[in-house]
Parts: sequence; C-alpha cells; structure tokens
Amino acid sequence: MAQGVEDIGKRDVAWGYAATILMVGAGVILLPFMLNKLPEETIGIWNIFQVITALVALLDFGFQPSFARNISYVFSGVKELKREGVSEAAAGSKTDYGLLKTTLRAMQVFYRRMSLAVFVLLLTVGTGYMYYVLQQYEGDRTEVLIAWLLLIAINAVNLYTFYYDALLTGKGYVKRAQQINIVGQLCYLVLGIGLLYAGFGLVAVVLSQLAAIVTKRILMYRTFYTRELRAALDSAEEGDYREILRTIMPNAVKMGLTSLGGWLVYKSAVLIGSAMLPLKVMAGFGITLQLIDILIRCGTVVYLSFVSKISQYRVERDYGQLRRIYKLSIGSMWLIVVAGGLGMIFLGNPILRLLHSQTMLIATGPMILLLVVHLLERNHVISWGFLLADNRVPFFIPSLIAGGVTIVLTWLFVGPMDWGIWGLIAAPGIAQAVYQNWKWPYVVIKELFIEHAK
Repeated sequence: MAQGVEDIGKRDVAWGYAATILMVGAGVILLPFMLNKLPEETIGIWNIFQVITALVALLDFGFQPSFARNISYVFSGVKELKREGVSEAAAGSKTDYGLLKTTLRAMQVFYRRMSLAVFVLLLTVGTGYMYYVLQQYEGDRTEVLIAWLLLIAINAVNLYTFYYDALLTGKGYVKRAQQINIVGQLCYLVLGIGLLYAGFGLVAVVLSQLAAIVTKRILMYRTFYTRELRAALDSAEEGDYREILRTIMPNAVKMGLTSLGGWLVYKSAVLIGSAMLPLKVMAGFGITLQLIDILIRCGTVVYLSFVSKISQYRVERDYGQLRRIYKLSIGSMWLIVVAGGLGMIFLGNPILRLLHSQTMLIATGPMILLLVVHLLERNHVISWGFLLADNRVPFFIPSLIAGGVTIVLTWLFVGPMDWGIWGLIAAPGIAQAVYQNWKWPYVVIKELFIEHAK
C-alpha cells in the first residue's frame, strides 16, 4: 500500500497551470456572455454574490488549510498532532491509520455543523441584506431572489464537503485534483452558456455553479477513498475526534481570524461600495477585480502545487527544498501578474468593446493601483504559507487590525471625502502597506536564506 505524501513534479505543476488556465478560460469565455446577456445592474448583483460566497468560505474559520496540513503530517509519518509546531518523523515512516481515521471523523463532524449554520445565516441575515440592496434594483427582482436561493444551496453544499479539498491537498494528489477541477469547470462553462442562451439570466450562472460543485465533490471522494485506503481505515481503531478538534482549533481559529481580516481588507469594499455608490459604478469595479483575481490565481499555481510538500519539508527540516520552492513561488507569481496586468491595461476595454459588453473596466489609473495593491498582498500571503507549514500563525492579529483599519478608511474615503473608486482601492492598500506587505516576506527570507542558509 502506498505510504506518505505523493511526489510532486513538473507534470503536477503543468496540470495546475492547465486547470487554472481552464478556470480562467471558463471565466473569460462565460464573462462576455454574461456581459452581453445581463444588464449592468445584474452584473452588480453578481459581484455581490461572489463576495458573499467568499465570506461564507471564511466561516470555515481556517480549518480547511489546518486540516490539509495535518493530513500531510499524518501521511508523512507523524504519530501525534500538536497545537504548536510539528512532530518530527523519520523519512519513510508509515502512516498511522488510526490517527488518520480520527482526523477524518473530526473533519466530517465539523463541516456538518458549519454547513447548517451557514444555511440558517444566509437564509436570514443574507436575505435581509439582499432585500435592502434590491430596493435600488430596476430589473426582475424575482429572478434575483431565485438565484439567491440557489446560491444559499451552493454555499451549504460546498461547505458541507469542503474538507474534500483538504484531503486531496494533504495527500499530494495535485494532478488528480486539477483534473477534477478541469471537469468541474467544463461542466460550469457548458451548462452556464446553454442556460444563458435559454434565457435563464442570473439563474443560469448560479445553477451551473451548483452542478459543477456537485460533480467535483463526487470525483474528489472517489479519488481519495481508494479501495486500499478504505480497507486500512476499516481495520484501524478510531480515537477521540474531539481531541483532534481541540488540537487543531487554536491555530485554525487564528487562521480563520487572519482570513476574516483578509476578507475585510479586499472584499468588504464591494459590499460597502454597493451600499454607498451606484450599482453601475460597482459593476465596472467588480469586473476589474474579478479579472485581477484570475491573474492572482494563475500566479499562485506553483505555490499551491507544492503546499503538501512544503508541509513535508517542514517535518523533515529540509530548508534547501523550502528555499527552492519559495523562489519558484514568488518569481512565477510576479512574472504572471505583471505580464497579465499589462495586458489588462492595454487590451482590456478594447476587447470588451469588440464583444459589445454593457460593462467596462475601471480607468487606467485606478486599475494600475488596484493591480499593485493585490500583487503586494499576494506576495505576503505566499510568505504566510511557509510559516503556516510549520504550524505557526503569527500574523492573525495584524491581519485583523488591517481589516478594521480598511473598513474605517473605506468609509472615510468613499463617504465624507468622496473619493469614489479611488477610495475603495486606496483604503486596503494603505492598511496593508504599513506592516503586512513587508513584514512577512522579511520573516520568511530571514529564516530560510539567512538563519538556515546552509
């Protein structure tokens, strides 16, 4: 029976790029149909949907990456999970299937409870917020409400099975996970275009998302739970899953607070802006933000492909491999985001005009600032990952502070100072530049390249 984290090589990274390109391609292909078929106000509603989905992901509260790291530790041969730091394991150590079985049970229990909480929260508070936003909406409100109910179902199903991603990431099934993502994106793309042409409007996009998520989760389950693994788990003795949750919880909560801070910094602008600025103005901002998010995802493919290996090298104290992956991760991210950003600046709106889009990107000046802010943010987030791999979360308080400062500055810049789009961009940029943007890259570079240079 295969032991340990799967090896990751060039083919895994190549599949990562292929999957990301298809995810980008699906967005790029579907986006013109949306911009052509949906009014500008509806695009503004769609942007709100995306932000709310990102907020729901935060309610995982850091457990998904924490579970993924601990799954990697178990497959790397550790015999116990620790609240702080990582237990060392000799190369070739066998997997403790009792510990694995207990960890899996902890994941299942946690996400079952979270999905129920999300369902209730969106049905009550979320519906109230949507009702408020729709007061200024001039289109078909019934269509939006149907799409909203579908979105609630999407988020509940997605969160209930959220740990499947952690399983594949923790085991190092990078290539297989990306192949599954490709199948899911094809499902999303084909169904989405078909339903848009059939006249389902916003419902078309949301319904295709639901179908894609269900398809991906089924394939992920079958990939991880092989016949050999199921047999090993059946014969293993399950421990107390509550102890696993207590062990993982401290750093998971810290990571959850960090993610909340990150959401406040970069996603709250859409919700605040939608309440203070016209939906038509926010539509252009939202589309620009969506394209930059696509660039960021492309830029982090190398880092994400090696997440399980970073955890393994932390267990083995292999700083040479950690240095190599860090340089590859940062270098590829900067190259892709800078090159793609230049393409957006010079070709974005001309292409949208050719496609007869009803929504354009924001002006060049604000777009350049938005690209810089997000590039610097992703630079320090990758550095976070190298600290997380050692089961350390020293950045959760600064992240929360930055999130709070962003909200205050956004209100100040967009409200009393009336900076409009510039205010939405400047607020998170200032909040992050003061500390986060430089602090965590410095910590990682100092540790990997100075303290453990040999």
